[in-house]
Amino acid sequence: MPVRVDFHVHSFFSMDGVSSPEDIIIAAKRAGLHALAITDHNTCEAVDYMIERGLMRADGLPVEGFLVIPGVEVTTSDGHLLCLGCQLSPTLKGRAAVEVCRLAQEAGGMCIAPHPYDLFRAGIRENVLDTLPLDGLEVFNAAITFKRHNRKAYDYAQRRGLPMTAGSDAHHADAVGVASTIVETEDFSVRGVLTAMKMRTELAQRYLSKRQTIRKTWNNWFRLRSRTRAARAMKKQA
Repeated sequence: MPVRVDFHVHSFFSMDGVSSPEDIIIAAKRAGLHALAITDHNTCEAVDYMIERGLMRADGLPVEGFLVIPGVEVTTSDGHLLCLGCQLSPTLKGRAAVEVCRLAQEAGGMCIAPHPYDLFRAGIRENVLDTLPLDGLEVFNAAITFKRHNRKAYDYAQRRGLPMTAGSDAHHADAVGVASTIVETEDFSVRGVLTAMKMRTELAQRYLSKRQTIRKTWNNWFRLRSRTRAARAMKKQA
């Protein structure tokens, strides 16, 4: 059966995310998704939150016909890396991408490089990509800085024969499912969907609207301003 999944979604557990997991799932169903991967920056807090509230299952099966895939977007020393199907420690932030890949795969997960070539958003450079044992490449990111970055990612995946994904990179519920990946599997589980992703995918490609882009930019600006204020306050206290 075809499964439509957004492999790149952030909740309010990301510093620049604003939506609750509950609102994200509602939006995902409304967008026609069957599954999504929760990939907050350097934290798996959302996974524990969702399991505790019955929104996802620890055994990797769907809840009321909808599947949530555990994951995390790790800020490695080489750039961002999506680790799917596993939970990792926040202490991996700043470690080398190849090391994070190894640890994620040892934990039963799969690694996808998101928005490569987009250096404005910590995409991993090609010379580093060449050294990574990737399970896939995000060749369409709905929030990419320049569309040519997606084209370069597609060309690179073609050259290496890597499985391809498309993701919304949503930081608020309204953007969930703007771009998505379609896999074919009879095993509707975390393991089944990820295994199918490595076999063959179809990509639903649409960019964020101007309104959605402005909202994402505002979220990032608000996050930066809040962190600056906090740093100033701590400096005064010192």
